[in-house]
Amino acid sequence: MRQMVLDVRPDAPPEFANFVTGANGELLRALRDAILGTQHVYLWGPGGSGRTHLLRAAVAESRAAGRPAQYVDSADAGAALPSEPHLLIAMDDVAALAPEAQIALFNSFNRARESSQTLLLAGPCPPRELALREDLRTRIGQCLIFEVRPLDDDTRRAILATLAERRGLRLGDEVTEFLLRHGRRDLASLAAVLDALDRASLERKRPVTLPLLREMMQAGLDI
Repeated sequence: MRQMVLDVRPDAPPEFANFVTGANGELLRALRDAILGTQHVYLWGPGGSGRTHLLRAAVAESRAAGRPAQYVDSADAGAALPSEPHLLIAMDDVAALAPEAQIALFNSFNRARESSQTLLLAGPCPPRELALREDLRTRIGQCLIFEVRPLDDDTRRAILATLAERRGLRLGDEVTEFLLRHGRRDLASLAAVLDALDRASLERKRPVTLPLLREMMQAGLDI
């Protein structure tokens, strides 16, 4: 798989290069195209699906390419959004916008063509299910729309094996299956558990096994 050996630590800066693409290749291409153009994009998926990572990565890549870009948290959005020409605006969780912020986003759509702005928006569901004012929901529905598709378990297994190998760990199949069955399934959480297992293995001079993982969970490890 093309982006297997990537840094998925929780503290890694969001980049397209450290997003494990899986079935989201078309979405990444659309985001890269949007950085260079004016086509608005709306992407949706549940929390932990990677949509925030992708928006922040788009902002970083836009700035690196010389285009002004700003990430706007929906909780902080007010009665006006930035109006700078050629600006790329990335906003996550549009479903949480307050009424005045919904008007501000609608106004941004209206002036985007004249000011050459691009809107990259994200939310937890398709546009038709957003509990927003109808005129704004209609505008969002006219964006390029993508679902952030989750990784399948085979891909997660391969990534865990790669991360373990990079740490010099021998990760048994029973540990991997337990994590996928009972733990959080986003890559940042899986990588954090792997880091904890690595530390415990070194401190206790024990291999990474299911009994070790269970002991750590009894001691408070949240998987």
